[in-house]
Amino acid sequence: MRKSLAASSSRLVRLPLEAARQTPPKSFPAIFARGGTSNGLVVMEHDLPPRSHWPRVLSRAMGSPDPYGRQLDGMGSGLSSTSKICILSPPSRGDVDVDFTFVQVGIKEEKLDMGGNCGNLSSVVGPVAFDAGMVRLGRRGVVGIRKGDWEEGGEEEEMVGRVRIFNTNTGKVVESFFRVGGNPLRFDPGGGYEMDGVGGKGSRVVMRFLEPGGAKTGRTLPTGRGVDVLRLRGGGGVEASLVDVGNPGVFVRVEDLGVEGWEGLTPGRVEEDGELKEKLEEIRQAGAEMMGLDPGTESVPKVVMVFPPEVTAREGGKGANVKCLAMSMGQAHKAAPLTLALCLGAAARLEGTIPNQLAVGLDDKSDVVTIEHPSGKLDVGVTIEDGKIVSAELHRTARVLMKGQVYY
Repeated sequence: MRKSLAASSSRLVRLPLEAARQTPPKSFPAIFARGGTSNGLVVMEHDLPPRSHWPRVLSRAMGSPDPYGRQLDGMGSGLSSTSKICILSPPSRGDVDVDFTFVQVGIKEEKLDMGGNCGNLSSVVGPVAFDAGMVRLGRRGVVGIRKGDWEEGGEEEEMVGRVRIFNTNTGKVVESFFRVGGNPLRFDPGGGYEMDGVGGKGSRVVMRFLEPGGAKTGRTLPTGRGVDVLRLRGGGGVEASLVDVGNPGVFVRVEDLGVEGWEGLTPGRVEEDGELKEKLEEIRQAGAEMMGLDPGTESVPKVVMVFPPEVTAREGGKGANVKCLAMSMGQAHKAAPLTLALCLGAAARLEGTIPNQLAVGLDDKSDVVTIEHPSGKLDVGVTIEDGKIVSAELHRTARVLMKGQVYY
């Protein structure tokens, strides 16, 4: 018996020769953070290998490729909104504090998509850059503002960080404003602002997208028209508004898609309807071609179904001006891709577009467009002067969840 146990024990500690020769896993330092209704990694570019290695390194870090679509072997969790990476680097121009490259990581494939920006996760870029010392405070990094102007309930002055970000994906500048405190000053995530789609409350992060029109195509309305007809393979066509603000979007009336009971359409119903998903992808690709974009790039443009709102702003209360259900990387989004919400808010203000036709209760005295999405509502502030979109503003919350080494 003793001999048998000893033999068994020795067998337990023996390793196959090929396992013993494997190279130890590599890693890079990263922050795991939530921004708006997304989460993902924030990484400094100098901590990564050359860009030619990014597809393998970043995909492995997120747990891709995964034929099961769950990313269990990495930091992702099988959703487009949780398979994202923000890469920060020193500023490439004198009027900004930091450059930011957004990476959408494929789930089932080893594929990186850098065609557009992510408005949700980008809300954490300013706070992380500020805390990392990438902002020269004496130049523009901190401003004083009355609390009553920042969050309701109080008039005392508090300190607000301000970071100017250059998004390399779109070539546009975003200004980020957020509460800071302590000594030394750091981002303060605690506060009373509540956003739909995220449990709990936090401090408000305000993102102001400057001159966001034509982010990928050079024109707010790439075809010069508010509505175009997209021809489909099976014959016939569907009307769509092709709009490029923040990120390009293809906006269609949900009632034009032939979906029974479209008024109550949810992300779950879309996911169960393979025929509808195929049709939406065909519409997206047709819109991309008409906009002069690569239809094979999944992240841009995105296709968005537009509804009249269920509870309108015209009726008072916390109603909405327009409702949407968006597709992101082939999946029905459970909230709203933020740059697409920005694009939809702008489109609702552009006369003749489908969002403008369906929007109700827009106030000429206010720049705010309230958008209803599957998880609630959000406000987009749109400033238009002489027919040009000067800026668009979005409010989010953000929080750093973890810091450490990510292995790949």
